[in-house]
Amino acid sequence: MADLLAVLTDRLAKAFAVVAGESGVDPVVRPSDRADAQANGALALAKRLGRSPREVAADVVAAADLDGIAAPEIAGPGFINLTVDASLLTSMIGDVSTDDRLGIAADVGRRYLVDYSAPNVAKEMHIGHLRSTVIGDALVRMLGFLGHDVVRENHIGDWGRPFGLLIEQLVEVGAAADGNLDLDQTGELYKLATTRFADDPDFAERARARVVALQRRESDTIAVWQRLVELSEAQWQDDYAKLGVLLTVDDVVGESFYEDLMPTVIERLDAAGLLTESDGALVVFPPDFTNRDGDPLPLIVRSSAGAFTYATSDLACVVDRLERVKAEVLVYVVGAPQAHYFQMVFAVSAMAGWLQPPAEAVHVPFGNVLGTDGKMLRSRSGDPVALHDVVDEAIERGVTVVAEKNPDLPDELRRAIGHAVGVGALKYADLSTDRVRDYTFDWDRMLSFDGNTAPYLQYAHTRICSLFRRAGIDRESARGAAMVVDEPQERALVMRLLGYEAALREAVARCSPHRLCTYLHELATDFTVFYEHCPVLKAPSDELRISRLALSDVTARTLAHGLGLLGIDAPEQM
Repeated sequence: MADLLAVLTDRLAKAFAVVAGESGVDPVVRPSDRADAQANGALALAKRLGRSPREVAADVVAAADLDGIAAPEIAGPGFINLTVDASLLTSMIGDVSTDDRLGIAADVGRRYLVDYSAPNVAKEMHIGHLRSTVIGDALVRMLGFLGHDVVRENHIGDWGRPFGLLIEQLVEVGAAADGNLDLDQTGELYKLATTRFADDPDFAERARARVVALQRRESDTIAVWQRLVELSEAQWQDDYAKLGVLLTVDDVVGESFYEDLMPTVIERLDAAGLLTESDGALVVFPPDFTNRDGDPLPLIVRSSAGAFTYATSDLACVVDRLERVKAEVLVYVVGAPQAHYFQMVFAVSAMAGWLQPPAEAVHVPFGNVLGTDGKMLRSRSGDPVALHDVVDEAIERGVTVVAEKNPDLPDELRRAIGHAVGVGALKYADLSTDRVRDYTFDWDRMLSFDGNTAPYLQYAHTRICSLFRRAGIDRESARGAAMVVDEPQERALVMRLLGYEAALREAVARCSPHRLCTYLHELATDFTVFYEHCPVLKAPSDELRISRLALSDVTARTLAHGLGLLGIDAPEQM
């Protein structure tokens, strides 16, 4: 185990259990608890035992395995302060340095299904899709590394009334047979179809008939629909490839996929006695959900016109993901405005008996991307900014800043590194923000080599790589070398490195990649302080030189690994 905090917590927890057991009471702190729970452990246990907290703390210290701990101290009313001995630090960091997984063992995994990105067919992805895409992808990577079986699902909007309108419009203007059709055209044609539907009764009637033809999967209508799907997927995959996102066409599961399952959902809800008719619609009333007037709030599963709803589709998703995919944890990376709706969907799924422990569903909400004016980021036309335009600009800006920093790089290498820097900056600016908050889109800040940014972390990594190039030493040759942890800056860096596992597990437990970002920034900052105070190549002895090179190598590997879990590349030069 490379998690220093977990090691110390486990040792104290066992000591608390011994002291409690000797007195015939249950332990207050258990091995699974973190160090913050230990702070009040002696006080809580003392209250139960009717003893002085300092006396109880002294008994805990006496019972604890304190190998590698220098001078444990009881402070204040009974807090236990531990100072880790250099021998324990060198032993643990030595184990990390020779381990491909940086000391982090894989868990006995669960099967996760992560629903993220979720664009709509016949529309370009826009800036609003960025957060779902990069947050979901980071969670997929982190969960997979920790040993879980992760199923990616890109739940696209590809069915229903909007496609009847669009297909009818395409057929009428002759665009359905146009081999040069693009998403700009389809977007504009859909706007036109929507206007015509409201203003032209004849068109509205034909569009409704086209919706029926789509639902009946009539060949001529389905052929146009399929072209729209393929056209959209090609654009999305281009965006994903540039962003370095794991989603592929094999991960696409559209609303159309669940169409045949929705009648079964209604039947099963009815068989469970959950359906109620309300104003001609079929609804379910999950407990504890009310409107502003305090009246029970329904989840509508079939409209008064007899149509299925988004809720019917999402309930079908739950059934399919639990029963066909066999997922144990359903993760929905969807914007914060949908939080209440998903709570209702999960509640109804539990009422129906589908979503039962140990299975669980988790909504991962996120805020908006804002412009510098504090409003939703939009183009000059007022439409959401197209994602591919943002990604392309990020790449070009990345190439520019790399050229300014190192004008001697060959063109091909400069573009490759610039791509990594630009895309990394774009993704990290999003991921480093607490996902529940909005954030302001600012090119200058995200591409800065100062502060909590991807370029700062990437540059810290390249600086370490350059150390080895200047020394003429292969990095792997330094691994396993005995490390010296005497200087305060060495100690601080090792302590930070041994906190990587804790930071990663915290980010996963809270579905919050920004916690990993914060850790990586602190690690890079600690390395900068170490580098400034502890000469590496000019260390006073060969032993210290190889020790500091080994410590630098672990730092570089941790930075690259953590960035990789965020979907960000770590170049070896910039």
